[in-house]
Amino acid sequence: MYVVCAQAHYDSAHWLEHHRGKCRKLHGHRYVVEAAVAVDELDHTGIAIDFADLKGVLRKLADELDHECLNELPAFDGVETTAENQARYFFDALKAGLPESAARGLQYVRIWETPTQWALYGPGPMWAPAHSGPVMQEGA
Repeated sequence: MYVVCAQAHYDSAHWLEHHRGKCRKLHGHRYVVEAAVAVDELDHTGIAIDFADLKGVLRKLADELDHECLNELPAFDGVETTAENQARYFFDALKAGLPESAARGLQYVRIWETPTQWALYGPGPMWAPAHSGPVMQEGA
């Protein structure tokens, strides 16, 4: 099996209405979203999925959330804007936006809220490579 991952980032504000701690108040994060696609076979050019295709869809979705208050977006109407729910939002949107072969192989979406904490959503069973943190560089 071959696995291809890509990351994008977005800066957004939100609050967690039902949280008992300080996250109940308006605050922001520099989120990093990571998506992984797995395939059993490479295509005739030796590629699992073109990085440009995966990054293009992922960045488009991230750009739609960039510099927005997540609680005010229709995608999160009636849904807490947790990292978990953001991961599911991206997963579902990627499934709809990727070419069919890539969508079939979508393994997970991971949302990094900080360099040391993340939430992951996928069809399960879950696995994701562990590493020290996301790439948080401009243009990554």
